[in-house]
Amino acid sequence: MKRRPRFSTRLLVSYLVVVSVGAAVLIIVSRFVAPGEFQRRLRLSGQGRGPGGAQPNSDALEQLVADSLDVALVAGVAAAVVAAAIVAVLVSRRVVRPIDDVRLATAALARGEYDQRVPLPTDAELAALAEDVNTLAEELATTDQRRTRLMGEVAHELRSPLTTIEGTMEAILDGVREADDTTLALVAAEARRVHRLADDLTLLSQTEEGAVPLQLRAMDLAELAGDAVDRLRPQFDHKGVEVITDLGPAPAHADPDRMTQVCVNLLGNALTHTPAGGTVTVRSGSEGTVSFVEVIDTGVGIVPDQLPHIFERFYRIPDATRTAGRGIGLTIARSLARAHGGDVEASSPGSGKGATFRVTVPQ
Repeated sequence: MKRRPRFSTRLLVSYLVVVSVGAAVLIIVSRFVAPGEFQRRLRLSGQGRGPGGAQPNSDALEQLVADSLDVALVAGVAAAVVAAAIVAVLVSRRVVRPIDDVRLATAALARGEYDQRVPLPTDAELAALAEDVNTLAEELATTDQRRTRLMGEVAHELRSPLTTIEGTMEAILDGVREADDTTLALVAAEARRVHRLADDLTLLSQTEEGAVPLQLRAMDLAELAGDAVDRLRPQFDHKGVEVITDLGPAPAHADPDRMTQVCVNLLGNALTHTPAGGTVTVRSGSEGTVSFVEVIDTGVGIVPDQLPHIFERFYRIPDATRTAGRGIGLTIARSLARAHGGDVEASSPGSGKGATFRVTVPQ
């Protein structure tokens, strides 16, 4: 890769160019003006060669030389200043142009024009600045796309339960349906669904902003994983999915409630995407300075190009066998793990070959 010149070097060169031009003009003008001015003054004084010309004495000659040099220097300095100013303007425009490009790009970003990009200048420092601005523009564009998609997905998630509640209540008011326990239970269930979505979005926003409160203490992830399995075991049994546990010691410094939620979310995800007759294996242990919990399912799996997106909010994998998507649970699980200084990672051999989700937390 060709090494870019430094901006400081370019500034130094520009200064040297301006000074050199000024000095060159001063010397050239002085050499042209001084002899002519000296001869002119010599003639005016009646001295010098030619008819009627007296021989100059030394004092008068020195004065003539000094006066001639003064005039030459004044003319030279004036010409040098003009030439240096012209060169300085031209050079400064070339130097400042990349900075103007960055300024205009950031102003466009502030207006929401996230497709704006800065051409890379030749200077190393300005090129690095331009690359940072371009990276910022890409991140802002991605964030704006996610925000737009999030609003659409939230509206979609809210529309279904609200439509059910609205339709049920209208049926009751029209006398088409009785307000019996079954009907009221349906309305209550849909209302809880909306409430859970609001709670999940609030929690996700807090974790992404680093504002979620954590009550950290010494604990064992194996115990939390076991409790999460016990909590969801009736649902696994009802669906016909076997749960296998291999829980080794996994000491960690974490918030028990938040990490329990992480385990529940990962188990719930595995339950959703593992068909009847499949298995879900839950493992825990420690490696070096971190402890981990793994949830391994024999479900529908994930193709490689979908793996980078499964932790995005409301991401829907474009596959008819996975219409339930990965929901918001995985996003919350990863955000909570990262709030602890850990992470959640996913891997899969491919479609139809199951998936593994691994959460790690510092000990």
